[in-house]
Order: sequence, then structure tokens, then C-alpha cells
Amino acid sequence: MPDFKLAATLEGHSDDVRAVAFPNPNAVLSASRDATVRLWKLISSPPPTYDYTITTHGQAFINSLAYLPPTSEYPEGLVFSGGQDTIIEARQPGKVADDNADAMLLGHGHNVCALDVSPDSTWVVSGSWDSTARIWKVGKWEADVVLEGHEGSVWAVLAYDKDTIITGSADQMIRMFNTAGTQIGSLKNSNDVVRALCKVPSSSPTGAQFASASNDGIIRLYTLKGDLVASLHGHESFVYSLAALPTGELVSAGEDRTVRVWSGTQCVQTITHPAISVWSVAVCNETGDIVTGASDRITRVFSRSPERHASPEAIQIFDQAVKESAIPAQQVGQVNKEQLPGPEFLQQKSGTKEGQVQMIRETDGSVTAHTWSSATQEWIAVGTVVDSAGSSGRKTEYLGQDYDYVFDVDIEDGKPPLKLPYNLSQNPYEAATKFIGDNELPMSYLDQVANFITQNTQGATIGQSQEPPAGADPWGSDRRYRPGDAAAAENAQPPIPESRPTVLPQKTYLSIRSANLKIVTKKLKELNEQLISEGEKRIALAPNEVQALTALSEQLEKSPNLTKSPIIEEGVLLVYRIATEWPVASRLPGLDLLRLLAAASPVTATSEYPDVDLISGVISSGVFESPLNVNNAMLAIRTFANLFETEAGRKLAAAHFGQILTAVRSALANAGASPNRNLTIAVTTLYINFAVYSTSEGRAQAPESAEHGLVLLEELTKIVSGERDSEAVYRGLVALGTLVTALGAEIKSAAREIYEINSVLARVLGSSSGKEPRVKGVIGEIQQSLKH
Repeated sequence: MPDFKLAATLEGHSDDVRAVAFPNPNAVLSASRDATVRLWKLISSPPPTYDYTITTHGQAFINSLAYLPPTSEYPEGLVFSGGQDTIIEARQPGKVADDNADAMLLGHGHNVCALDVSPDSTWVVSGSWDSTARIWKVGKWEADVVLEGHEGSVWAVLAYDKDTIITGSADQMIRMFNTAGTQIGSLKNSNDVVRALCKVPSSSPTGAQFASASNDGIIRLYTLKGDLVASLHGHESFVYSLAALPTGELVSAGEDRTVRVWSGTQCVQTITHPAISVWSVAVCNETGDIVTGASDRITRVFSRSPERHASPEAIQIFDQAVKESAIPAQQVGQVNKEQLPGPEFLQQKSGTKEGQVQMIRETDGSVTAHTWSSATQEWIAVGTVVDSAGSSGRKTEYLGQDYDYVFDVDIEDGKPPLKLPYNLSQNPYEAATKFIGDNELPMSYLDQVANFITQNTQGATIGQSQEPPAGADPWGSDRRYRPGDAAAAENAQPPIPESRPTVLPQKTYLSIRSANLKIVTKKLKELNEQLISEGEKRIALAPNEVQALTALSEQLEKSPNLTKSPIIEEGVLLVYRIATEWPVASRLPGLDLLRLLAAASPVTATSEYPDVDLISGVISSGVFESPLNVNNAMLAIRTFANLFETEAGRKLAAAHFGQILTAVRSALANAGASPNRNLTIAVTTLYINFAVYSTSEGRAQAPESAEHGLVLLEELTKIVSGERDSEAVYRGLVALGTLVTALGAEIKSAAREIYEINSVLARVLGSSSGKEPRVKGVIGEIQQSLKH
């Protein structure tokens, strides 16, 4: 059997793709944490090319999908989607997001995390964090039967046949029910939670009837009587999704970045993705092609048929992205570099099984990962193991994802802490909900985790007040409908959106202070030792200087705001030296510390050292020149944005307005046609701060504020017009809207007549970003302001 190869890369979602479906050869469905469901239609082939429409746009994560094939009543079929808002939506695929759904299924009390359609298309089964599964009659749209008995979230549901449902839960149990709701069997799935279920084809040589997958990385094959037939070993972390191929094979996806194909009990192919997780996999029963959804926001189609493969260039880009991706050190466990073989191992030794992972210590000291391909009989590079600040898999800030903070959370004594990632653009309750779901924690932790995030970030959030309005939904959906117990949910009415608070003009400065200072300090020491070993003692730090920077990091870790002290003053000089004089590839930790200092202390902007000229020095160091090191440029721009946290910093930035904007233009130009989203978000954050300054204290102190506003207006119009990332678009709109609403008639006139802002806003509304309620809201405020 030939290997699967990439057929198409489907980009458009702005957050993790959590669920996928493959209803027919010409259509793919995907659901995401960006609150959308997208229908991807095949528009040409070969190579396969798809275009999407947004069929659903909600206000909360969408985590589950199912497709009901065409019937006489629904000739296009129906797409079912469910998620964080507890509502299951049924919608014909030809409808767009603004059309009314065909049905809204109300009843669950928490996140809907699993959906499946019966083989005869007469009912749908759903699973939820409320510990129940529910059966919904097609056309009747009421939960006729509630399947109870589980003591944890029902993560997986399987409509096995027209009379039988199988459920899997966080309580480690698998239960079998008939459609009347009577439990007809149960079994304990080892000692771990059940994440996924699928029917095993009768052509499978194992004799099994269904498969389960769990957090222990093992896929187990069972009979309906509960007998364990076989266990499939190969995944190295959580297995999130299972599907069956027409050939009788199984396909699985998981937290180890892989999709694996299983023939009988043997793994016959491993497809590594350039992402942290592969959340979902689905199969087209007509072609045998597969589709995956991953944490890098991308939906991908794979095929065994050469006529449906992507172009050689697209396949090469995918393979290169896998090779260059970063693998979090936490994902591979403790690795002793000194005991790893060198690159020669890959030529001298063969693997023993498909998907076997081998770590290699490269000549430069880095650790790379390689997997064995049984089909090609070779080792394939799948990434570099990283533990340093700013390292990334897809040019992102932290371990392959765009996190502003990553906290260690101790849940249980004696066990390692759990990682809690958080972005300042998120609602704390959304991040807390994701953390609880990913780690199988009780929902009773929700308020505690959200409060922890709020207390430990202390950063401004765009368009939100520091305290949530009374009665706001802590799920972050801006809806008052908050079902409690099942009985209340049964009688609940559809949610009514609350009135949206205005955002413009933005009045507070934003800073980007995310950092793991221990990792930054560790990396800085490693790079310093490398400089010394290479004979670069002139620019390397002396032992006492390393100690001084360690002390500085400790102070930054203790307090976000620092007063003048010898440690701070010496630290500014040392950090500035690293950020501007060290080799380009080694400057990252210095720039990371510099942008933290910019927000933490006015000393950064008023240093008495004659050799420190913060803005001019950073710019003249070449950080924005070609060939661009994107992470260095991004951190330098974050430094400029963070200066607005102190009065001295704001004055310094305002005095260098022209120089800074010229540098930013250079960075964006040298970043190419598709700049890294973190770079663009840093730029739009900086422009927000300039807009706030120009419309507040700067307006009184600097007569050129109006002139600066016009310059910013031009830059922001370009960004908003060409940017695809919704967070960058939103921040750009906030900056632009702040200028338009608060800087006077001249700016409004220029926006309307010179920059044709109404046309720009219309284009944004027609893009995927324009479907987001927050983007629509800010655009509405700008349009309203332009009328006056």
C-alpha cells in the first residue's frame, strides 16, 4: 500500500483546528477555537485546490463536528457543530454564517466535545463535559434520551450501529447503551481517560469491533462484549482522534504531532506535522483520503493517490516545515545530550519499526529528532528539541504557539506542574477553560484558574475594562445564558447577546511582558560560554557581569516595576551591549531582557551612560535590516512599545517617532509578503501606543501630534488592508480607530478622502477576520465616527 502524501494545505483559521470532517471528495469541514466552522470546496485539480466559506461563526470555541449525509428533507446534508457555548448547531452546508441555523439543540450543561451521526441518519449523539451523552432525533431536535452513568466528561461518542451507542469518558470507563438509554455493557479502559472511539471495519484481521484511544498514548481494540483484542503502541503522548479507512486500516492523531496509519496491529506510516498537536483526523470513505486539524491553525488533506497529491513545491514546503519545527523539551522528556549518538548514526543504523524516534546530537550541540520510515527505509528529520526563550516551530514566540505567558501550576503534591499558556488577547476564562479541558481537571477549578491568570498578568487587554461588567458570562462569550443543571438547560431559551461596550478611543498603553526569565538567563549563559569558547572574549561577559544579569533577572521576576538602583543601572548597560553588539544569532536573550526593562524602569530611557542610546543604538545595530532575523526584530519593536509604560519612555519614543517608523517599515518590508504574526502584532501594539499618546498627553505637549497621526493613519491603512491574522487586524483597527475618533477633523477628512478608509473597512468585513464580532464592532465604531 503506497504512503499518504500531502494533497492540500488549507489555511484560514486563526486558532487551533479542533475538529474535521470529510463528507465527500469535493468538500472538507473544519471547526476551530476561533469560533468558526469552515466549508472547504474543491475548486480545481490537480493539484487539489480548495476555497472556503464560513458557515458558522459563534463567540466561543467550537470543538466537535459531525456530518449527516443528504436526505429528502436536507438534500445537502447537515453539518452539526458544538462547543463551549453548550449549543449544538445544525446547519445545511450551503448556508453562510449570517443565515439562520436549521436547528439549535439545547440541553447540555457544559462544553459539547463529541458528536456522531447514526448509520441510518435518524439520530445524532453528543457528548459533553456535563458527564452525559444525549440522543437527538433528526427533525425533532429534542434530546429524547439522556445517557447517564459516567462520572467525568464524556470525551467520545460512537454511533456504532442504528441501535447501539458507545461512550468514552474522563472517568476511564467505556459504556455501551441502546437507543432507549439502557446501559448494555461497560468496561474500564486501563487506567487513563478515553479520548476517542471508532468502529473497526469488519475487514480488519484483528477481529475487533471498536477501538478506543486515551491519554496514555495506547490504542486498544475491543469486541462489543468488552474483550481486549489488541493494544497498539506507537504514539508518545495523548491520542485525540481515531478514524477508519475503507481498506480496514485505522488512522490516529495525537499530542506527539503525528498521524499514524495502522494495518492490523502494526503502524505502517507516521505523518509528522509542524505543530504541537494534531487534534483531529477524518476519512473520506469514497477516496480513502484523510484530513487533519492541528494546533498550528492549519487543516491538511493527505492522499495515497498520485493524481491527488499536492505540487512538489508544496510537499517540499511541508517537509521543510516539519524538519525545521521546534519540539518542546517537555514533549520528549529528559534528554542527556552527552549520551546521544552523532549524525553518523543515521547512516549506520536502521530503525526497528515504523515511527521509531531517534534523538541525535548535532555537531553544533543542538538535539534533532528523526523518525524511521519503513516505506523508504530512511530516517526523516522532524524537528529540533528546544528549551530556549523565543524558540519556535512556526516563527512563533513560545514552543510553537503564540503565548504571552506560560505558568507552572501545581495541582497535586508529588507530581510535576502543569503548563498553563495564556495570551493577553485572550479572555482569562477562555484560557482557563482550555487548560482545564486539556488536563482533565474538574470544572470547579474554573474561577480559581481564571483569577490566577488575572492576578499574574497585570497587563492591559484591548477593548476590555480591567474588571468584567456585572453579569458578564465568565466563559467569555458575552452571553447571559449560562446553563446550570440539566433540568434548567432543558427549558432554556436561546442566548440573547448583551449590548457591546464601546472600545474606541483606546486610552491605556499596552505592554508585552511575557517571559520565562529562568530560560532567558540560562540561554544567555550558554551563548556567553559559546562566545568564550570561540575566542570572542572582547564582547563576552565576565563572570561578575553574568552574576549581575542573574541578579537583574531575579529582580524582574519579583516585580514588574523597578526603581533606580545599581543593579538596574549596570543591567541596562550589559543588556544593551548584548542586544546590539553580540552576533545576530545570539542577541535574542539580550533583546528579551531589554524589552522587559523598557516596561519595568524609566532608567532604560534615561540611562546616564553615554554609550547607551536606546532607540538609535538598537536601530543602528542592524536589527531591522536584511536578511531579517524576525524574532530579533519583533523583540526590538516590543521594546519600543514597552517604553510607553513610563513617562520617560514615552518622551523618548515620541522624540524618535520618525526614526522608529522608518525602522518598522524596513522590518515589515524585509519580512517579505507574509510577515510573522508576532512581528505584525508587535507593530500594531506599538502603533496603538503612539495613537494613545498622540490623542492624550502628547497632544498637549507635542504640536506635531496631528502630523504624526496622519503618518500613522497611512501605515495602519496598509496593515489593515493586507493583513490576514485577525489579532493583528484587530489591533490595527483599534489604533486607527483611536486616531479617527479622538484626533480631530483633519484626521477624519484624511481617512475618508485620502486613504478611502470606508473601502478599506468594507474589504476587512469581507475577509475572514471581518466575521469576528470584535472586529465588526470596532469597524462599526469607526464608521459611526466618520459620519460626524
